[in-house]
Amino acid sequence: MTFPIIRLRRNRRTEQIRSLVRETTLQLEKLVYPLFVIGGTQVKNPIASMPGCYQLSIDLLLEEVKELQSLNISSVILFGIPDSKDEVGSSGYAEDGIVPTAISALKKEFPNLCIWADVCLCEYTSHGHCGVVEHQTVNNDKTLPLLAEAARVYTAAGADIIAPSDMMDGRVDAIRAALDAAGYEDTPICAYSAKYASAYYGPFRDAAGSAPGFGDRRSYQMDPANSDEALREVALDLDEGADMVMVKPALAYLDIIRRVKDEFMVPVVAYNVSGEYSMIKAAGQLGWIDEERVMMETLLSIRRAGADIIITYFAKDVAKLLNNRK
Repeated sequence: MTFPIIRLRRNRRTEQIRSLVRETTLQLEKLVYPLFVIGGTQVKNPIASMPGCYQLSIDLLLEEVKELQSLNISSVILFGIPDSKDEVGSSGYAEDGIVPTAISALKKEFPNLCIWADVCLCEYTSHGHCGVVEHQTVNNDKTLPLLAEAARVYTAAGADIIAPSDMMDGRVDAIRAALDAAGYEDTPICAYSAKYASAYYGPFRDAAGSAPGFGDRRSYQMDPANSDEALREVALDLDEGADMVMVKPALAYLDIIRRVKDEFMVPVVAYNVSGEYSMIKAAGQLGWIDEERVMMETLLSIRRAGADIIITYFAKDVAKLLNNRK
């Protein structure tokens, strides 16, 4: 049967009908909000390239999470801004480092908060790369035990999910072994499996102070031109013990999200990264777009592509919008 018997517009006639037949929805429990934590007290440093985002000291971090919980946001991922950096990123795996200290404080105040701990050394190394550097090159194998120790320290502090973002080969296996040996065999790993060497990370590097001091990260992060390679990365991480896998960035890699979901049928996380956020924010502030509608359309596209979970700086904005609709 065809027109005029079939009229697809019938199911679009009213908002009530559109809601009934809507295939993809945004749920707050599927969103993870990134937070940047820094030392000191009463510190709230605006991130110029990420409007609405801040570096927060732990006392203000607790206030922020209290607001998040009031908005029904139940998951956060932490990134640390250390007091000092060195060649091997030692503050990234110190038991009294900024991230484990923040995790402990958050768990004490909000025991039901789901805390994701990003595991990487770029925020903590003096050269800004994601591992140990020798002769201007990141030494993959010497980096692995440092990442594993960071994962153990964060888990001991109370982290619920460990999320290695470094893109070193074999890091999931090293982290899984370290967690199991320490008695944390039930702690899941969400691997940044398909993390591309993207230009969309610029604002994050402002926020975390993690821009590389020389060269770039294209020797260990993925080439944006490659798709099949992403599936190989995911397969390896799953074989090494990853419980979830991530595609990063999200918006320019919707095809990768779809391929990963179709191929592996495991929980897929997408990181709606800083550049994606900042472009929408900037255009919205200039009045060039309807920021609210573009935000929702963007996040729906990521869910529609197959992402089960979205890490996004828009989580608070989405929560306020959805809560007001109830």
